[in-house]
Amino acid sequence: MKQRFNVKLRRLYLLLILFPATFIISFSQKGMTIDEAMSIAESNSPTMKTTRLSLVRSQENLNAQNAALKSQFSLSVNPIGYSQNRSFNELISAWNSTKTTESFGTFTISQPVLLTDANISLVNKFGYKDSYSEYSGATNKGFSNNLALNLNQPLFTYNRTKLELKELQLALENAKLSYAIQLLSLEKEVTTSFYDVYQKQQSLEISRQAYENMQKSYEVSRNKVDAGLLAREEMFQAELNLATTKSDFENSQVSFENSKDNFKIVIGMSLYEDLLVLPNIAVDTVKVDVAFAIDQGLDNRMELRQRKINIESSEFNLIQTKALNEFKGNLGLSVGLFGDNEKFGNVYETPTNNESVSLSLSIPLWDWGERKSRIKASEASIESANIAFEEEQNDIILSIRKIYRNLLNLQNQIEIARQNVVNAQLAYDLNLEKYKNGDLTGMDLNIYQNQLSEKKLSYTNSLISYKLELLNLKIQTLYDFEKKEPVSPVMTLNKK
Repeated sequence: MKQRFNVKLRRLYLLLILFPATFIISFSQKGMTIDEAMSIAESNSPTMKTTRLSLVRSQENLNAQNAALKSQFSLSVNPIGYSQNRSFNELISAWNSTKTTESFGTFTISQPVLLTDANISLVNKFGYKDSYSEYSGATNKGFSNNLALNLNQPLFTYNRTKLELKELQLALENAKLSYAIQLLSLEKEVTTSFYDVYQKQQSLEISRQAYENMQKSYEVSRNKVDAGLLAREEMFQAELNLATTKSDFENSQVSFENSKDNFKIVIGMSLYEDLLVLPNIAVDTVKVDVAFAIDQGLDNRMELRQRKINIESSEFNLIQTKALNEFKGNLGLSVGLFGDNEKFGNVYETPTNNESVSLSLSIPLWDWGERKSRIKASEASIESANIAFEEEQNDIILSIRKIYRNLLNLQNQIEIARQNVVNAQLAYDLNLEKYKNGDLTGMDLNIYQNQLSEKKLSYTNSLISYKLELLNLKIQTLYDFEKKEPVSPVMTLNKK
């Protein structure tokens, strides 16, 4: 009896493994693994496309800001300018007419200083001017060149350039985190839909087997009725059982096709292509240390880093708020050399030094409490961000604990479901022999057939639930307990 049980068990496991192969042979569909489905979804999903564009925008904004910190070269040219004016000259108490023709160009090199938020510029203005005045009756013409080195340094305030750069860096990091989080969310959605197709696929195969078994039992009933060994009423029941299993088989076909269409929409695949999912449904016992899982979640979850970015952004906003109506100043320095001459080569024959120093201060007197209130509002935002961070930590801990408990429960359910399938198969085989010998009615045999189908489907569902819960644990901890290695979607993103 024990040897017979082992043979039945091996036959059952072989049958479960060969389910997908049966479909491939029967329908000649294109096989698709979960990795292939994820690759298609990552490229075609509208959500991922939008998230990628947001990532590109943040990256290019940071690139532009880094480029703005380098030396900027500019050249402005006024090829020709002509003016004729008649105005009252108070110096001579008479009306005076002037005519001026000029041409000039300005070349500028500007260099922002990130360390101090200053700006250093080198400006050279070269031009030619031809001017006539009615009062003097003379015409003055010649070349001129003004070369100046300027410094503009803000005082007693925060470094706006450095803060803006830091904000853009955090925005890019946040965009990368959002992309990685969206990718994990997509993986969960694709995997769930993938296994839904597999579940419908298995249900269809189970319904097909039930239909084939019922056809065989129907043939047995018909032969017995024809031989007069069985009452004709049993034939009616056999026909009803056959029609019912056929209807179940056809319903399973409809559900399978609908599930495939939904899966194609999720991954962005053409509805006119046919497919067959090829999952790795084998389940090995995965040992999970809940304390280690929680540590991984708290150390690696990208949502926590996003919460910290929100806190840093709120602190930046506080810095900007404190600068409202603040005491601040600006220091301006300029040294230059000016020269003019009728001849181009003698512009600096008798140069003149141009120097200037300016210090400006902005002193707030009374703002009716505006600055104080805005600072309090910013501090409240920081406190809210800190509370959200703590809540996120607690949510992560609770989620991991729930998943851990579910995994333990599902492991037990899988073992029970597996044994139920073995028992249901044995019960069906034994009662099929009784039916063939005339010791069991067709209605009773149909009960055992339905029980077998139900147990097989329950076993498949328990395997799928365990796989999905393992995926959920990977997403919650960013650690793959099956492969025993961390998951680093941000690192993967950087490599792309």
